[in-house]
Amino acid sequence: MTTIGQPLDRIDGGVKTTGAAKFAAEHFYPGLAHAVLVHATISRGRVTVLHTDEASAVPGVIAVLTHLNAPPMKPAPKAGTFNFTMLFSGTSVNYLQSDEVLWEGQPIAVVVAETSAAAREAAALVRAEYAVTESVVDFEGVQHDAQPQTNNSFFPQGAERGDAEAALATAQVSLDLRYTTPPHSHNALELHSTIAVWDGDRLTVHDATQSIDWFRTHLALRFSVPRTNVRVLAPFVGGAFGGKFAMWPGTILAALAARATSRPVRLVLSREAVYRTVGGRTPSIQRVALGADRDGRLTSLLHTSVTRASEIGGNFEQVTSASQHLYAAENILARHDRVRLDLLPSTFMRAPGEAIGTFALESAIDELAYELGMDPIELRLRNDTAVDPIDGKKKFSHRKLPELYALGAERFGWHERNPEPRSTREGRWLVGTGMATAFHPALSMPVNVTVRLSADGSVLVRCAFQEMGMGAATAQAQITADALGVPFDAVRVEYGDSDLPMGPAAASSVQTASTAASVLQACEELKQKLQSMARRTGGDSNEEILRRAKVPHVEAKVGSETRLGRIAGRARFLPGFLLSAQRLIKAASGVQFCEVRVDAETGETRVSRWVGVFDIGRVINAKTAASQLRGGIVMGLGLAMAEETLVDPRNGRIMNPSLAEYHVPVHADIPPIDVSFLDDPDPNTAFGILGAGEVGVTGVGAAVANAVYHATGKRVRDLPITLDKLL
Repeated sequence: MTTIGQPLDRIDGGVKTTGAAKFAAEHFYPGLAHAVLVHATISRGRVTVLHTDEASAVPGVIAVLTHLNAPPMKPAPKAGTFNFTMLFSGTSVNYLQSDEVLWEGQPIAVVVAETSAAAREAAALVRAEYAVTESVVDFEGVQHDAQPQTNNSFFPQGAERGDAEAALATAQVSLDLRYTTPPHSHNALELHSTIAVWDGDRLTVHDATQSIDWFRTHLALRFSVPRTNVRVLAPFVGGAFGGKFAMWPGTILAALAARATSRPVRLVLSREAVYRTVGGRTPSIQRVALGADRDGRLTSLLHTSVTRASEIGGNFEQVTSASQHLYAAENILARHDRVRLDLLPSTFMRAPGEAIGTFALESAIDELAYELGMDPIELRLRNDTAVDPIDGKKKFSHRKLPELYALGAERFGWHERNPEPRSTREGRWLVGTGMATAFHPALSMPVNVTVRLSADGSVLVRCAFQEMGMGAATAQAQITADALGVPFDAVRVEYGDSDLPMGPAAASSVQTASTAASVLQACEELKQKLQSMARRTGGDSNEEILRRAKVPHVEAKVGSETRLGRIAGRARFLPGFLLSAQRLIKAASGVQFCEVRVDAETGETRVSRWVGVFDIGRVINAKTAASQLRGGIVMGLGLAMAEETLVDPRNGRIMNPSLAEYHVPVHADIPPIDVSFLDDPDPNTAFGILGAGEVGVTGVGAAVANAVYHATGKRVRDLPITLDKLL
């Protein structure tokens, strides 16, 4: 009996629920010291004086490291040098190597002490004097200075078909709208944590990372040691969502402090330190303009965005990605512009680009539907496409949007609603419903794995992938059991250690599909070896074949750990990273349906019901897949209704760096969430998988905003949707 698709419990569930699982900060080494960061309080300038005497006098303090006494480190690649190393380098700053300050919150000192309490006390006593340089930190104030995103191998500047501006001007029906989204900060349950241990020129790091292999490479680069001398361990990660993909100051400075003090060092960022040293989602200013004929067929679609860049690095957000692939407009213009600021660089956050881009696009589509007097689903169906809207030729690998609309509408009861805004009321509550399309590209990366079948019938899978709560090891055990025809309980998976074969980063929904491709290849090679052995020695069962061959096990490897093999693997990854570079357009999709209740007097808004239906290709584990999708929806509700990083436009300081002031959804904010999926394998991806981790957050912001309009008759085009915008 196949295990694929079964809602099996996660194999790491027991150790996590009993507390036996050790996360990054929970390991112990003799002589373990504790480190705390000291942050700059200006946006740009130089440190002229550092007063550290009081800090050094605190009992238990081992060292106060600054640019005056820190060991040398090799710098990160400069901003603008876009390559794999820069991709996972949070900033280009060489920490504690000069007196220069490049963002408010930049670490200017590290205190190392015998206890965390002593380190915190001493860090509070470090005082700095500065020579301040003029800085640019007000995103909206300089939006008109935005420059086009530079084309590179990873992210294009945009896309164009026809003359969208001219078509908009002559359209029978047209809308030209402005949407904004604020910056967001990362708030994974597990704080960013590192334990660094040096043994000569060999470095061991326990870290809450979602990219083990790239962390290893980057640490080797920065500390000028062979890559084989660095070991990164991350068997359990308490959430990441993109914030633990790049390497931020905490990890680098923990290793630097350990080298400087010749002690194992633990550095756990405070929640405030996460806000000040770990990038988040960029704010955006988006224009969506739609032109259509009276029958609702799009003649023009323009989607442009202005997002934030930093002088010291940061990642690009493909805000218009969905607009380039969802609707068959005759003329399309998609463009990304960026403004450079003296702030901590932005970074990946769940569905970067698509999460905020679908808010604007799918809100605008809803607005057009009301302008035409048409059902929002019908408008989307009239503009559905079987080929890439930009070139008109390239086909989709797997596109099931009509089926998703139909299934979702039935499960939600969409056609029972009165479409008139502000038409439904229950007591003091105005009730509204809305929907939006979800979209996220399906990508892949090279992965090395080893699969070993032993004479006792057990199977060992080895790969340095990450487990961040999504059930990665469980999924790969199910795939292996199915491929080899062995019981699920016979499979053991080793992961989370850079000494294992190179695994993929857990990002952009690539990990499950990418690892599955290599696991399946290894299983096939292993079966071929068994067949060859059976022909030579006889035997029916795997155990008998191995016994007669007088070997304890048979093993198959996929991938190469040589430098050449690794480079070749990454080169194979590049064409698959961009949808525009693929032979077929591969993407997960879905439809989000939302019911809201808005207090007519106070503007208080509650999401009361949710239905999400998704096409994520083959479902490996129904329980973990549903959990991933629900988690994405919950995160999307935070984006829609609560989350906003407040940046002081005068000095670049984050004004709400804690969960007391930065609001995320809690249990009372979350309605029953009905999640379902087609479970229809994509024939053009590894094992038919499209990915579930990212698509769940897309479309959520628009579904809520559209439901709020239906309830109140008021359009909110600026996230988050707070009660002051409805009064």
